[in-house]
Amino acid sequence: MPSNGEIIQRGIEDFREVQDYMILARKENATETYAKLKEKYISLKVLLNSLGVNIVDIDRMKE
Repeated sequence: MPSNGEIIQRGIEDFREVQDYMILARKENATETYAKLKEKYISLKVLLNSLGVNIVDIDRMKE
């Protein structure tokens, strides 16, 4: 079973990756892809916030 630190680390990595893809989707005007990625973005944001992670500095989307 992963520790809280491992869960946080993975969550941050996933959060950054999703944001990278959201930026690309927005650039390519891929609205359906962007909407699906936004669902994952929100889920990761909720998870990280519930774990006490301050994501202000790594949240490039600000949504």
